[in-house]
Amino acid sequence: MLDLDRLGRISLSARPVGQRVVAWLLLLPNYSMPPGVKITFEGQENLPDEPVVFAMNHTDRYNYWPFMLQHWRQNDRFIATWVKGKYYENPTVGYFMELTNNIPTVSRGYIITKDFLSALGRRPTDDEYRAARDWVNAVARGEALEAPAELPRALLEGARDILGRRFQPPRESYAQAIDGVFRAMMRRFVELNEEAAALGLDLLIFPQGTRSRRLLRGRPGLSQIAMHLDRAVVPVGCSGSDRLYPSSSPVAKPGHVVYRFGEPLRRADAAAWVERGRFEPFTAEAERDFADEFQAYVDDVMARIEPLVDPEYRFAADSEADVQGSDRFV
Repeated sequence: MLDLDRLGRISLSARPVGQRVVAWLLLLPNYSMPPGVKITFEGQENLPDEPVVFAMNHTDRYNYWPFMLQHWRQNDRFIATWVKGKYYENPTVGYFMELTNNIPTVSRGYIITKDFLSALGRRPTDDEYRAARDWVNAVARGEALEAPAELPRALLEGARDILGRRFQPPRESYAQAIDGVFRAMMRRFVELNEEAAALGLDLLIFPQGTRSRRLLRGRPGLSQIAMHLDRAVVPVGCSGSDRLYPSSSPVAKPGHVVYRFGEPLRRADAAAWVERGRFEPFTAEAERDFADEFQAYVDDVMARIEPLVDPEYRFAADSEADVQGSDRFV
């Protein structure tokens, strides 16, 4: 399970052996089998020489694999990618993720879902999940609210370890405990992103936060890390990877995937920007004080991604995530 101890043990590499092993033993043999996989980079002239944050649409499980391979072979640059924390729960998969320079993301929803499973032996219902999320978010903003009636008493009253942090009612409420775990995990998450920057790695982020063939509205995590690191964001449109990887299998089908690079969005180009030092990333205070700026920035990034993807991947009125609710964390 991804807990505070596991997050603390993760380290990154400037030239990750794992990425090269996957490239040589899986991707190159797989992609070269007739009729093969073709990878095309368009707009490469938009890629700055210095490390950047790549913002890409997320059509399938593996659409960053061809990108990382081509980026290494063509530009001799390596990437650290944001991935969901659930992939670190299996020890073998988690070790693979670490060797290939991935940074696990967490959310209050992830912590709630995992604690439900640990404390009650089941996932929350949709009503329980929404009630818990709304309550935790409100308490994190400083609102004094009572526990929702939908939540089981055993969840609220039982002392236990929550992902490496001790919950001891009645010293604190369940909502305060969840927020405490989240803050501690996100401080480590920010440290890992700073480590990636110090190593000269490019960062790869899927602003939508979940898989969807059509573009979805972006989430403000991208904004916070780009502003905190003061890095240019390069929008990347990915088209065709979902046909290479139509299922959960890591073996690609033959086909053609195109990655189009947009012009970098730097601090001077951004209509919305919050200077580093004015906020602590991923805290309720930052979300409260600068929510509009964070959302405006990522909205700009998503608008820049849209013309870079083929029409079938662009925004649609009925677009929704392929994975929703607590399903995103299991």
